[in-house]
Amino acid sequence: MAKITKTEEEVRQQNMAEAVSKTELFFKENGKTIYTVVCAVLVIALCILAYNRFYLQPKKAQATDQMVRAEQWFQAGEYELALNGDENDLGFADLLKQYGSKAGEAIYLYTGICQLQTGAYEDAISTLKNYEGEDAILLSRAQACIGDAYVELEDYGKAVSYYEKAAATVDNAFAAAYLLKAGIAAEANGDAKKALSFYQTIKDQYGNAPEAMEIDKYITRIEFSE
Repeated sequence: MAKITKTEEEVRQQNMAEAVSKTELFFKENGKTIYTVVCAVLVIALCILAYNRFYLQPKKAQATDQMVRAEQWFQAGEYELALNGDENDLGFADLLKQYGSKAGEAIYLYTGICQLQTGAYEDAISTLKNYEGEDAILLSRAQACIGDAYVELEDYGKAVSYYEKAAATVDNAFAAAYLLKAGIAAEANGDAKKALSFYQTIKDQYGNAPEAMEIDKYITRIEFSE
């Protein structure tokens, strides 16, 4: 009797039937678990959407509205009012406490600069370290302000470190200003060699910056003192 062999098509169809059968069996045995997981994922997604729409967005809008007066004070150089507000409007300090990051990253920069300008140097450092803005110019400003606060606290080593960060963050004319601050802080810290390297970088790489116009006097002072 001749042996009957299956064609490739028959084998393929048999394999597909077996795969479908196994899939059906899997869903039959685990259907409740899968349904529960899918429902849980949908609930979480809906909760996130609801949180963003009905809580986070209104909070951001509310914070933005309330920051207007503080920003006006800030632009006018009224840092005490900008920080602490008056009987009618909140300042950045209270806005930061009330809204936190919901007010946007700028709240940390505004508050930190106000604290620096009003002599709250340690608070300024703590606040500005929380700033994580994506704009390189503003981020370098925050880093340089931290350096300024450390200078006021006479911690010149840390000041140099933050001025270096600021200069590395923004590679343009602003960098020259931060490098000059780094050099002056390094001299105050007793590290003339490091200060000289900052001054020389200004001369070599940022010759068109305002700081470069008088940088030779800083370089000459160190060279003659050695």
